[in-house]
Amino acid sequence: MPTMWLTDMQKIGVAFCSGGGFFLIGGVILFFDRAMLAMGNILFLLGITLLLGPQRTFLFFARRQKWQGTAAFVAGIILILMRWPLLGFVVEIYGIFVLFGEFFKTIAGFAYNIPVVGPYLAKGLQRAGEKAGEGNRNRDLPV
Repeated sequence: MPTMWLTDMQKIGVAFCSGGGFFLIGGVILFFDRAMLAMGNILFLLGITLLLGPQRTFLFFARRQKWQGTAAFVAGIILILMRWPLLGFVVEIYGIFVLFGEFFKTIAGFAYNIPVVGPYLAKGLQRAGEKAGEGNRNRDLPV
């Protein structure tokens, strides 16, 4: 049996991120259930930390180019915990888009292989990645 390139801790991190995504989707389906959204956020953050490691996770969220996304993501979590789940989720999605927008192009490459809807999904993800990249380039320009 071939060895995987992920360590056991990283495999657990992938499982936590997936569980966090399912809880977030479930929270939205259940009309922005605050408890499910909060559990999804906790699992997602734990998963990212286990996947990347604590130091690399901190460096990812603390990068100067990512401050706006990090602030929006944290503000969204706080709004959810303060019983404003709809507004908090919208702010949080904006933060996720800014933080992880560069990865949309990579995900688009994998999505292209999905039967029937893959090419359409890949095209949308490619456009989203380009939009996120434009925002990062504009912020990096000196004033």
